[in-house]
Amino acid sequence: MRALLIPVKDLRNSKKRLMGVLSHEERFALAEAMLADTFRVVQGIRCAEKIFVVTNYKPAMQLAEENRWELLREEQQISESHSVDAASLICEKRGVTGLLRLPLDLPLIQSSDIDELLTFDGQPRALVIVPSRDGTGTNAMLRTHPTLFPSHFGKGSFTKHLAEAESAHAQIVIRHNPRLEMDVDDESDLRALLEHDLSATATGRWLRASGIEARFSPKLRTGAMSAR
Repeated sequence: MRALLIPVKDLRNSKKRLMGVLSHEERFALAEAMLADTFRVVQGIRCAEKIFVVTNYKPAMQLAEENRWELLREEQQISESHSVDAASLICEKRGVTGLLRLPLDLPLIQSSDIDELLTFDGQPRALVIVPSRDGTGTNAMLRTHPTLFPSHFGKGSFTKHLAEAESAHAQIVIRHNPRLEMDVDDESDLRALLEHDLSATATGRWLRASGIEARFSPKLRTGAMSAR
């Protein structure tokens, strides 16, 4: 059984690496917009037999229940790695053989991107991994089986996950997908994101309505200066 796992932390404390350029309210609103985009895209996937949401964040709990996804309620959140590994153990006990962890901060993703990873057909013990835009982080990770090795999300996670897979004697498949690689962690990511067409996303609509697009987009700043 192939399944999708979405870890959701309390969005009121998210995106701390943007503290220098966005206010607390802006970071919270950006995280909420990306949550909306992720859940919208997940609604369109076809290749997951189960969808799990692990969280203690009430709005995410409500959305999971509305979509009839499997909700794994957390009493407390220690770290994303802890949340994912605890949930992975539960999923494995429920018959999941391949589990894809997907973060919330990938505004460009499409349903087909997720389905493509879920339909991986390889060895029984395998890691399918998509790096972040800078090549150091882990933006998507499919493990067969779900508890093949422990998670190490955070700084340098891509290299750490590859090392774990090697130690587990697992097949390693690195997938490159510009939409999946475009996460939003810091100011450089935000500026890179604004180079894309975001008109169909809640994230893009919020960035424009909030004025952040105008503040950070080189194209818009250049146009404004030329009009003076």
